[in-house]
Amino acid sequence: MVVVSAVPKPSYEELAALVVAQGEQIARLTARVAELEARLNQNSRNSSKPPGSDSPFVKPASLRKKGVRRPGRPDGQPGTTLRQVADPQVTLVYEPEVCSCCGQCLAGRPQVGRERRQVFELPEIELSVTEHQLVARRCGCGQVTKALAPAYVQAPVQYGPRVGALAVALWQGQFLAKARVAQIMGEVFGASMAPGTVAALATRAAQNLGEFTDQVRELIAAAPVAGFDETGFRVEGTLAWVHAAQTDRFSLLMVHPRRGTLAMDAMGILPSFTGVAVHDAWAPYDTYTGAEHSLCGAHVLRELVAVTESGTDGPQGTKAMAQQAIDALLTLKKLAQDAHQADRTPAMDRVAVHRQILRSAALIGRQGAAGRQNDLVKKHYALFTRIDRRLGDYLRFVDDPRVPFDNNASEREIRMCKLRIKVSGSMRSQRGAAEFCRIRSYLQTVKKNGVGWLEALTDAMQGIPWMPTTTTA
Repeated sequence: MVVVSAVPKPSYEELAALVVAQGEQIARLTARVAELEARLNQNSRNSSKPPGSDSPFVKPASLRKKGVRRPGRPDGQPGTTLRQVADPQVTLVYEPEVCSCCGQCLAGRPQVGRERRQVFELPEIELSVTEHQLVARRCGCGQVTKALAPAYVQAPVQYGPRVGALAVALWQGQFLAKARVAQIMGEVFGASMAPGTVAALATRAAQNLGEFTDQVRELIAAAPVAGFDETGFRVEGTLAWVHAAQTDRFSLLMVHPRRGTLAMDAMGILPSFTGVAVHDAWAPYDTYTGAEHSLCGAHVLRELVAVTESGTDGPQGTKAMAQQAIDALLTLKKLAQDAHQADRTPAMDRVAVHRQILRSAALIGRQGAAGRQNDLVKKHYALFTRIDRRLGDYLRFVDDPRVPFDNNASEREIRMCKLRIKVSGSMRSQRGAAEFCRIRSYLQTVKKNGVGWLEALTDAMQGIPWMPTTTTA
């Protein structure tokens, strides 16, 4: 006979405690799922992730409204068209031999027309060799004096500055691998070289840019408005950081093992900067109290889009308040752009209305996220709080036409650094990373000033790099 022992039934209090515990666990798991889904749904539209990380199968919707401009080149933007020239270097004339109808010979018959067709072609490329002979002469006193060679002529056999400039531009400007640069230089231009030679040429160019770098640093530090940003950069297999400072005329990049104020101090701009610093809301920038601060509108728009996708529902939920803030911010942007383009002050009554709408959205959104039950809601609370407390920094572009709405110009400065790492995986040394940043600063600055990259790098290879004027940025 089997004896079954009676299992005591749980009491009401035990069941109630179990239900409460399960409810709390479900709430935690639900919040965790929401947080993970929000992280999984991040893209370039709702976070700081670059567009290159977006899925190729799903294109994030844009905040830009459909305009009336037709596809193609915008009106007023210069185009490039291949046109015939009046005096070609070579002219070939083709004569018809017989009539296409009766077959009679056409030699000596009257000419009734001529069609011109021109083909633009590269000539066969061949290196030009220049020999520099340094004459030595003996003085009557017995002293022998030899002539001095140009600064860039340092060896019995070497490549000239234009060859070096092209190799450096292909490697550090166009991000080809060193081995591919060496191959192209040999096969296309007849300048056979090893990958190590390419690196040596880049080192020479970077060494000649010390004075240029110092002058650009001083000019940006004295500018009325400058943008700042930073991005991760792998060096020697570990994470380092590239810091960027830029104006509409000058660019400066610097690599450093740290991301925060230690690196910013080493860059030597923000400690003495007294203009308007445009940046994202990363806290270390705010420690430089000598400058005014303008927060990036594009960053906060991406954060608000993320709230519209993962916030709470309802007329006064965080989703609705985030959308209200987006609409108000974009309206203020358009009001400021239209007014500044027309060289007038924005309509202050309309500005005041949308400023208040934006502030109200921040206040109500903060109340909606005040519980801060999980990390996702904490982010929403922090975002609405920041918008409320730093509304003046977010809207500085409305009152000052010099200040841009966003910090996209600084992001463009560092985007090429990410491309460099995509190609190479990691910079092999701190010295190589520093040389890369110095050369990129030079190339981006000369481009802003309308100087050709080959001309500028050729000058740099000769030790006489292009230098900016003393006019502030």
